[in-house]
Amino acid sequence: MTASPAAAAAALTTRAQEVSSRIVDDILTLVRQETGSYDLPGLAAGLDLLRELTVQRLGQPDHEHRYPGGECGDTLTLTYAGTGAGHVLLVGHYDTVWPTGTLAGWEQLRPSDDGRDRLSGPGIFDMKTGLAQGIWALKLARESGAPLPTVTFLFNGDEEIGSLSSRPVIEEVAQKADVTLVLEPSAHGAVKTARKGTGIFQVTATGVESHAGLAPQDGASAITALSEFVVAAAKVAAPDRGTTINTGLFRGGSAINVVAGQATAGVDIRVSSEAEQARVDEELDAIKVSDPRVRIDIDHAWNRPPMTLNAASAPLLDLAREVALEQGRGELPDAAVGGASDANFVAALGLPVLCGMGAVGDGAHAQGEFIYPDTVSAQTALVAGLLGRLTRPLRG
Repeated sequence: MTASPAAAAAALTTRAQEVSSRIVDDILTLVRQETGSYDLPGLAAGLDLLRELTVQRLGQPDHEHRYPGGECGDTLTLTYAGTGAGHVLLVGHYDTVWPTGTLAGWEQLRPSDDGRDRLSGPGIFDMKTGLAQGIWALKLARESGAPLPTVTFLFNGDEEIGSLSSRPVIEEVAQKADVTLVLEPSAHGAVKTARKGTGIFQVTATGVESHAGLAPQDGASAITALSEFVVAAAKVAAPDRGTTINTGLFRGGSAINVVAGQATAGVDIRVSSEAEQARVDEELDAIKVSDPRVRIDIDHAWNRPPMTLNAASAPLLDLAREVALEQGRGELPDAAVGGASDANFVAALGLPVLCGMGAVGDGAHAQGEFIYPDTVSAQTALVAGLLGRLTRPLRG
């Protein structure tokens, strides 16, 4: 006799609770292998470890391909054939913002203000917990005996620096799948259905060098001009419209006694709409500096388009909410967030995608990022339950 949906959901959540400590062990195994975005040997070792862990839990894949990343971490796809119809893509990045050596001295277990345990470590929240939970979700879904779609894992090692190498792979594989779930951390338990678009602009000021003491009037300072530019650029931001502008890197000059001939700035831009993207481009290009001898060049490098809940993704959100209710966790909220992810690329193609299917915790990109280990089983069960429901077309 086939179990009722409620009974199947209860069995799945119970099983996830039973193996929760093993999932946490796998999370910590991944965290202990440092994988900073610019550490190619560390990234290679981290991807090897991630593949080994996936094979330990799920067996050898039916198909795999490793895409060389060049100056970035490689991208790996592992495909496990399903027992029913459908094809689901699970996306997760294994690189972190933390340079190698950060792990030393990082306290892993900390009590929180609300009395719940926290597990902390570089990359544990963003997003190694999501990686482990995704692997275990397929394992638990298989154990349930329900028909399952074909599942492809896509692990990329350059998300934190713009997915420059992996973006074409993500877009290609997503177009072959029916649904994409991105295992990024949740928004305090909410799935993420809207994300800002991002720009990674490089601004270069080229001035005229001269001796700072003997002939300062002959020089045109690139540093002074670029300083004027970044102050003016900050005023282009419109937080009420979801647009933020942050100059995070500034370099220039050759010596303290030389009027600087060159300076560069790295500018992070976040927008919620294509209209704001166009406005920012226009207004930055219109900025003038006081010394006309200094040339300002702007590399308008828009990295990720804005993500919204498109028509293709709305039924997927509805289905995730049905699964959450069946599993007894109540209404599953969704959220719009300021950060971007690889889900932005998939959404821009008009394909069904949900993001934030991973960890519950906080502190992404901050010292002390953490997860609540008591949420690991529920998040894993949610993805597992959703996999079991994705063997037929979404209702549009």
